[in-house]
Amino acid sequence: MDKNNKIYKQEIKSKNIMKSITIFSIIALITISWACSPQESPVLKSPKNGGVYVVAHRGAHFEEKIPENSIPAYQKAIDLGVDFVEIDVRITKDGRFVSVHNDEVDKYVLEDDSSLVADMTLAELKQLDIGSRNGPEWKDTRIPTFEEILDLCKGKCGIYLDLKQAPVKPLIKMIKAKDMLNDVIWYADDDELEEIKQESPESIIMPDPGSEEYLPELINRFHPDVIAAVWKYVSESFVKTAHDAGAIVIVDGKGSKTWIQAMEWGMDGIQTDQPAALIEFLKKRDIKN
Repeated sequence: MDKNNKIYKQEIKSKNIMKSITIFSIIALITISWACSPQESPVLKSPKNGGVYVVAHRGAHFEEKIPENSIPAYQKAIDLGVDFVEIDVRITKDGRFVSVHNDEVDKYVLEDDSSLVADMTLAELKQLDIGSRNGPEWKDTRIPTFEEILDLCKGKCGIYLDLKQAPVKPLIKMIKAKDMLNDVIWYADDDELEEIKQESPESIIMPDPGSEEYLPELINRFHPDVIAAVWKYVSESFVKTAHDAGAIVIVDGKGSKTWIQAMEWGMDGIQTDQPAALIEFLKKRDIKN
């Protein structure tokens, strides 16, 4: 082999090595970037705002003092462009489903009233004015039924269903009738989630492990597509474990001070009382990136 040919072959070899290193570096950068970014859900529609699901806790009620868990609060959230409204579902004495957070109605009305939702009929609940407590502009706001919320949200945003005290089967039937199985994510106790899986395997359950130490057990039990988390228990390793199992994480955030940290950990969704501020935060972050 002459000297020039030998030098030529060494140059080719060096170029191939450099090419391999460059490709490896690009793959590594993509992998690191993916690991630090929210993950796409295989079952949910893509997020509307900066790749992160925005969940309006009890509707968009906090920033404008709109009555929580009310149609105006849910409509405001839809107008803002949230991905989900969080609703609390209970059953009335006559078997109707309504969105009320507490067992009692006292937090919704001006006068003291310790009546239990479960002991009142829908007609009795509909007589309650849950708006005047927040201001005269909300006078005569009423407790909404689950059917009313489904009709309001259909085709506009999803529903984060926090099951408080209600049977699973009739709720599934109502959701199916509206063709909204892929628009509702279920937050409930583990036994109730098991029942949902048995009754409607296509429904989207969202178990919450509480402490991170229980996360692997929860994943093995439910193989969920979505996992709920409470801020005090969540961490970067929590999110990574969920992502490695093919699940996204929606955290119940603790105000705007947690949002930057949530993004750094690759959080996929945030439940908040400040949806307008969160959407603005995500838009600005998206522009910077």
